[in-house]
Amino acid sequence: MTRSARLVLAVTAAFILVTAILDLGTRPPPLPSYAAVRAHWRSSEAWLYDRHGALIGSVRVDFARRRLAWTPLAAVAPAVADTIVAAEDHRFRTHGGVDWIAIAASLRDRLTGKPTRGASTLSMQVAGFLNPALAAPGKRGWRDKVRQARAARALEATWSKDRILEAYLNLAGFRGEAQGIGAAALGLFGKTPAALSRDDALLLAALLPRPQASPEQLARRACALSGSGNCARFAGMAASMLGPARSLALDPGLAPHLADHLLTQPGARIGTTLDATVQRLAAAALTRQLLGLGGTRARDGAVIVVDNASGDVLAWVGGIGGASTAPLVDNARAYRQAGSTLKPFLYAQAIERGYLTAASILDDSPVQLDTASGLYVPQNYDRAFKGPVSARVALAGSLNVPAVRTLLIVGVEPFRDRLWDTGYAGLVEDGGYYGFSLALGSAEVTLAEQVAAYRALARGGRWSPLRVTVTDPRPKDRATTTPAAAWIVTDMLADNDARAATFGSDSALRLPFRAGVKTGTSKAMRDNWCIGFTDHFTVGVWVGNAEGDPMRGVSGTSGAAPVWRDVMTALAAGHRVPPAPPPPGVEPRRIVFADARERPRREWFVRGTAQSLIAAAPPASRRPRFVNPAAGSVYALDPDIPIDRQRIAVSVSGDAARHRVVLDARDLGAADAKPLVLPGPGVHRLRLVDVAGHVVDQVRFTIR
Repeated sequence: MTRSARLVLAVTAAFILVTAILDLGTRPPPLPSYAAVRAHWRSSEAWLYDRHGALIGSVRVDFARRRLAWTPLAAVAPAVADTIVAAEDHRFRTHGGVDWIAIAASLRDRLTGKPTRGASTLSMQVAGFLNPALAAPGKRGWRDKVRQARAARALEATWSKDRILEAYLNLAGFRGEAQGIGAAALGLFGKTPAALSRDDALLLAALLPRPQASPEQLARRACALSGSGNCARFAGMAASMLGPARSLALDPGLAPHLADHLLTQPGARIGTTLDATVQRLAAAALTRQLLGLGGTRARDGAVIVVDNASGDVLAWVGGIGGASTAPLVDNARAYRQAGSTLKPFLYAQAIERGYLTAASILDDSPVQLDTASGLYVPQNYDRAFKGPVSARVALAGSLNVPAVRTLLIVGVEPFRDRLWDTGYAGLVEDGGYYGFSLALGSAEVTLAEQVAAYRALARGGRWSPLRVTVTDPRPKDRATTTPAAAWIVTDMLADNDARAATFGSDSALRLPFRAGVKTGTSKAMRDNWCIGFTDHFTVGVWVGNAEGDPMRGVSGTSGAAPVWRDVMTALAAGHRVPPAPPPPGVEPRRIVFADARERPRREWFVRGTAQSLIAAAPPASRRPRFVNPAAGSVYALDPDIPIDRQRIAVSVSGDAARHRVVLDARDLGAADAKPLVLPGPGVHRLRLVDVAGHVVDQVRFTIR
């Protein structure tokens, strides 16, 4: 091989080596496809929709950046695309990813000492967006520019111009944390991208080179881009655009508490069973009531509306803000004392088992019950007693003492188990933990649990979970009571005459159609409930203070009941149908009360339990027992009261004739003489003894 041939070979090898090195050194990283970019796009927001597809709420989930759903080019106003292309890369439609003319002009300006203009094309910027390593801070050398240019040409080989422009509009940062045309349009102008005007587009184009520019700088650049002689409008527009941030979603904020609970993944779009119209009317009814009460009486509330047939939740109002000191609390999901709202399930259990009928007589008189923690002395809401009343009047009028007497018949543990079966998942303790106060709602429940339980009554004792999202399953129904017992209790709850003695004949519970309803108030007036139903809907309302402090001047029917009435009346406007007939196993009977304590009426009975004449059991049929003192009583002598004024009256109920009272070992005489006793300090035993000397009842009490 000649020397010249070897030289040519060496030069060629060197050229190939240098070319290979340059190729390897400037080779761009692989870029994803358009489909992959779309598939991996995640909005920083998540959205909640009602059953008809209407947006009802949104939540920001990703705080790394602020961006909305991917915006197709067709959903962007043409003026925006044209203006940004003209400002950023006016030869975009004709070059192949690299604008050689712009590069030559930039080199010329650099050589002549003139200010240089950037030669980066939209394609090059998109390549940098897709792989940040191509446009990382400090990457401004010739090698980095070559890599970015090669990436742009590779992008142009596989992406269409429209897709590149679409990606640019979605990936570009406009101001602060706002990324993409969707976030910029809504955050800066309060508009959708399709509604942007040419002036809006000019301001956006002016913002791209310097996202943190001042309003004055932005107005000057927008004026230059417009080519207009009159640019006075841009100063005000720029100041307004860069003012307080607008909402990044066309969000009516109808269900904020439910949105916070359900929307946990960026970009999620969750369809719910809610109906935006029903949600609005429920929120409006609650707002009116809380405004009427005023923040000094009650600050918070919640409403749930359910379709009985499907179990779909149509409205979920966890609160309305207003005077609330805890507006973020979802009061529809918070545990509160149930108050009297558990009574219908107690009476249903007693009727189902044949212990009571709706006409059974219950004694509404003072009672003292011995418990492990001392005496339990239930009182009625009005602190008065009505004497013997029917179970219908006792339930409809929400009388406490008859409910406790019913619990004594049913049993605390069986009643607790029944409530658990009816979906009250907060009752995790055994019956002994709650005691006799369970009849009056000492357990804590949520509004959602309440509505699901009352829906079961409306459906003949068939319970199933509520559905909130369209993907929630539809499990099989679970029987919690018999259809006959559920229907009779519903009839009792719908009887306005039966509750008139307690609530009046024209209370907020009275509707022009049949609806079963129950109110409840918890201890110290912390919670006020109203839950009721028709054949079609169940509506539950809670009013109180989210922080647990007592309400002021709010009664059983002035807190939650007006909201329930307004919502139920609005719902019934298009669903007026005759009430469902009684199920098999229920029969009517005309009844008369022997002592005329209640008016004659038609009553409903479980088949086989009906009777026409209702009378209280005569004293002779009742086992004699001590009424006072109650077992476990502790009496403290007061030195400021004369000692003979502190005697204890011994009282016996039932047929106590020919029975004697014995205190410790001392015979006090006939039981019906109602002796007065004053034993000394210590523990004493009082016995009731029949003629045969048998002890039929005894109690222990303490004197201190």
